[in-house]
Amino acid sequence: MGNIITIIILLVIVFLAIFSIYKNKRDGKSSCGCDCGSCALKGKCCKQ
Repeated sequence: MGNIITIIILLVIVFLAIFSIYKNKRDGKSSCGCDCGSCALKGKCCKQ
């Protein structure tokens, strides 16, 4: 029973993390913090 509760808690945490990433992307927020000089995408992720 303890394993099931642990798995459910982990699934909720993963779901919330994915939802947060999706929401930020939908709202146009960048994951790199718009410091595009050090970003791997070199300015492709930011709306500047």
